[in-house]
Amino acid sequence: MAAVQATFVISSVVLLCQPPAVPLTNWVPRKQKTRKGRGIGSGKGKTAGRGHKGQKARGSGKLGFEGGQTPLRRRLPKRGFKNPFSLTFQPVGLGKIAYLINKGKIDSSELITMKTLKDTGAIGKQIKDGVRLMARGAEKIKWPIHLEVSRVTVRAKEAVEAAGGSVRRVYYNKLGFRALLTPEWFEKKGRLLPRAARPPPKQRDKVDSIGRLPAPTKPIPFSAEEKEALPC
Repeated sequence: MAAVQATFVISSVVLLCQPPAVPLTNWVPRKQKTRKGRGIGSGKGKTAGRGHKGQKARGSGKLGFEGGQTPLRRRLPKRGFKNPFSLTFQPVGLGKIAYLINKGKIDSSELITMKTLKDTGAIGKQIKDGVRLMARGAEKIKWPIHLEVSRVTVRAKEAVEAAGGSVRRVYYNKLGFRALLTPEWFEKKGRLLPRAARPPPKQRDKVDSIGRLPAPTKPIPFSAEEKEALPC
């Protein structure tokens, strides 16, 4: 019995001699949250530190209210405006398309759509309102290619047609772009592809036709009436 007590005393002394994992000087007591409205003896009872009556005692004031003087949001002048009808197109040059064709990433014998440009890395992933075909590197186009984009510059259109190709301006709305670029999203959700939307009145004279869904592989030849209606 004495041996057991001696062992217990020795182990206790060893534990007391070992320094604690956290120094006692670093122990900070946790600050208790102030409990308001719990009696006048607490110092924060009755009116809970808000005082008697008035707007600040009853609730918060209106955001931006400055006591009756002209608030800051009205003192500062207005500058510019945001056009709700503005469109943002992602540009792509003919030189980049020719480079991807030479690399074998784009098949020039098939129709080049905006989905083709996105899948091959010719344009970024963020296609807001469509793709604009630019004439940068037009001298590199030596063979006929057929494209479907949202907008095209005059020089780019002339360069493609001079090589024996064609460019058609097609319209897609936001949902149409999703169906064109990521049709697997609809299949994953168990939904059918939407029907192609018609362009609004302000864009009818800026497109040649409605975009086709799913992504087409063959171009649509221009009719005689469409050729006459195309801008020179």
